[in-house]
Amino acid sequence: MSLHPSLQSYADAWTHSVEAILELVQPLPEAQWNLATPCPAWSVRDVVSHVIGRDCEMLGDPRPIHTLPRDLYHVRTDIQRYMEMQVDVRRHHTGPEMTAELEYTIIRRSRQLRNETREPSATLRGPLGTEQTLEVAMRLRAFDVWLHEQDLRTALGQPGNLDSPGALITRDLLLAGLAKVVAREAGAPPGTAVVVDVQGPVEFLRTVRVDAEGRGSVDGSPSLGPAVTLSLDWETYVRLAAGRVRHQDVGDRVKTEGDAELAQAILDNFAVTP
Repeated sequence: MSLHPSLQSYADAWTHSVEAILELVQPLPEAQWNLATPCPAWSVRDVVSHVIGRDCEMLGDPRPIHTLPRDLYHVRTDIQRYMEMQVDVRRHHTGPEMTAELEYTIIRRSRQLRNETREPSATLRGPLGTEQTLEVAMRLRAFDVWLHEQDLRTALGQPGNLDSPGALITRDLLLAGLAKVVAREAGAPPGTAVVVDVQGPVEFLRTVRVDAEGRGSVDGSPSLGPAVTLSLDWETYVRLAAGRVRHQDVGDRVKTEGDAELAQAILDNFAVTP
């Protein structure tokens, strides 16, 4: 027995991204560990701490016993407090300590994946006591690690891997939230069609259709008369959908056609990650 075939793509994507992160941070001088990333309020050190912490939890390690400072004003929700614990406990670790722990965590997690025999439907404990299947957990890890690789690349001025295996998993996860953005958050009326045209290393065209009951769905068929068409590059799509930038900050990279008010409402609510 070994890793179920349906999980292999997630394992491969995680491996590709986490090894890229290690390669990015190993040579960093101490000062660069404090650089700000697009991930709100997190430095390079914080992002790497988060990656380490989440994989330690996938390994079944106990969570740290740690009290968060009261002056972390970016921490407002229970899930933010949960995620911040693994980050704050490492805030005074040096660069060599961080890279050593990351490397050791990768070795342990890779061994776990090689020996993984559970079915994709096996139930795991997720954040805040939630339950999720092994398949969902591995898909989310592949997505999370690729996204944070991109955060680090932006902070360090080293772009790359925009079309790596994790990018395709990220595309599908972000698109899964697009119907809610258009139909519910932006309030597109029944009968509306909205086209999103993305170019670059990962290219796709998707149409969001709102049915008579106001429910949205996403498909790959073009619409002959969309109410709105949004055209943008892949990197900008990711940064908007992942809440890394506001559309006002990247307006020159987003082209809109059609109903200007609806387009504005969609862009105002484009982020689908918490």
